[in-house]
Amino acid sequence: MKRVATVIRLRPEKEREYRELHAAVWPDVLAALHRARIGNYSIFLRDGLLFSYYEYTGDDLHTDLARLAEDETTQRWWQLTDPCQEPVTSAADGEWWAPMEEVFHDDGPR
Repeated sequence: MKRVATVIRLRPEKEREYRELHAAVWPDVLAALHRARIGNYSIFLRDGLLFSYYEYTGDDLHTDLARLAEDETTQRWWQLTDPCQEPVTSAADGEWWAPMEEVFHDDGPR
């Protein structure tokens, strides 16, 4: 399992719309995420930043994310959510959600 965290800015005027979309995520979008072996997915909001966390259980994250991006329902979903977001200033060229570096993790007592 691989833990993945990313960050992006939420346009302040789009916060209500973004919250409403995520209060009723389309079942087919969730199914596409699961087919891509993405689970335990959360998005958090603080001071205009969206922080996402998910766990990837496949063998080739790059390929599974590419397949997810090809999914027609996911593309329609992104047409609604993308206008609500803007990359952080440190994002690489062409990067939307910028990856974050894990600096600490604890699995708890064993």
